[in-house]
Amino acid sequence: MLTRVRGWRRGWQERSKLERIDLYTRFTTSVIPWIFILSWQLAPFASDIRRAPLPMALALALLVVCVAQCVVSNRNVRPSYADYHGTAAFPRRRMITPLALLLLALGLLAALAAVDGVGPPGLLMMAMNVPLALVMTQVLLVPVRTFLFQSLALAALTTGALAAAGVRGGLLAGVVPATLFGCVLVLISIRPSAWSLSVMWQAEEARDVQARLAVAEERLRFGRDLHDVLGRNFAVIALKSELAMELARRGRPEAVDQMVEVQRIARSSQQEVRDVVRGYREADLSTELAGATGVLRAAGIECAVVGDSGADLAAPVQAALGWVVREAATNVLRHGDPRRCTIRLTTAADEVVLDVENDGAPMTSASSDSGSGEHGSGGSGSGRSDSDGSGTGGSGTGLPGLRERLGSLDGSLDAGTAGDGLFRLTARIPRTARITHTVHTRGTRGTPHTPHTSHASDTLRTSRTEIRTAPLEERR
Repeated sequence: MLTRVRGWRRGWQERSKLERIDLYTRFTTSVIPWIFILSWQLAPFASDIRRAPLPMALALALLVVCVAQCVVSNRNVRPSYADYHGTAAFPRRRMITPLALLLLALGLLAALAAVDGVGPPGLLMMAMNVPLALVMTQVLLVPVRTFLFQSLALAALTTGALAAAGVRGGLLAGVVPATLFGCVLVLISIRPSAWSLSVMWQAEEARDVQARLAVAEERLRFGRDLHDVLGRNFAVIALKSELAMELARRGRPEAVDQMVEVQRIARSSQQEVRDVVRGYREADLSTELAGATGVLRAAGIECAVVGDSGADLAAPVQAALGWVVREAATNVLRHGDPRRCTIRLTTAADEVVLDVENDGAPMTSASSDSGSGEHGSGGSGSGRSDSDGSGTGGSGTGLPGLRERLGSLDGSLDAGTAGDGLFRLTARIPRTARITHTVHTRGTRGTPHTPHTSHASDTLRTSRTEIRTAPLEERR
């Protein structure tokens, strides 16, 4: 038994907050009819049921039927909620058994009233309880207006059955409000809870869509960057190769010069791809902090940035910390279930410390890595040096990629749970870190968005002119 309780507790803790609310709502919906049985169906046995064999037998039979109604109602809770949320249609044949039990309960109640086996207060309480198990399901399957009309019809049916059993006067008049009271009580307690749960699930789905759109947008940006970098250069390589082929056929020595130019452009393109993949377009710390705050708040997560602004830090340090902020915000959106997130930047005399802490479910490094891997902004490059000697150390994606970025600045990265449901990511960079600048064959850091554009355009125009001016009889 203790093992089962521990299993239930572990299963509860592993659920997200929304899943817990969903489970709690369904559980209370299942418990409510049993509470009505204890309060409205058993109470008359204390003083209102006449102590005689026939009345007691009818009252006990009615109690058994009400218990069966509760059991059937509990089985219909899940499919009725699924129908309300639009995830699955409720099989209408499942309403046959609850309806048959309702008619049987009304017949037993009418028979109990006919033999004068229950007093007026007990009769009214039983009249309120009899339809509740059925309406607990029905209230989620039909619109509110339809449910109100059905409640009036149910009150009329109950009143007619008791009138046929000989109930008269004020007692019969009180059956109508008593039955309607039970139906309205179910309406105002079950329907708003289901509506709130539906809104929360829609918000959760919107949050997932937002995270996926952010990843898709980053992939598109990365694709556009590669197209801008490689498209024009590949066109130049194709034209230069065609020109070199024509010149070689004619035995012209200029073909060698053209192939040397093709080789140079190819190496330059390789360097440009490496620059894009490794984050050559450096992340700005202040921009990333503002972006992370806006995205997290849009996802319903309270985000606070505290500490220093980092404006006086060196550009490479700001860039590395900017990548940390971006990856951490992405992981919070995709892998956590937090309510608040705190980004703290501390600048001391000997080091700079960036802490990103959230109160969501604990995340493993593997999950963080996989999530960040889809986030194309922190792409990885080859770790090998090319023949031209321009290659630099590679950088991956996710936490390994961040560690490599920080490692180039003598920094470190720690990530893990911090107790009390907190997950903390800490990046440290010493103030005396070595700042290395990669020397690029062409272009500067100030203009990374259009590398080699002007030169490539001139080369493209020159190559096309040379091909057009070549004699037609020599270009066969």
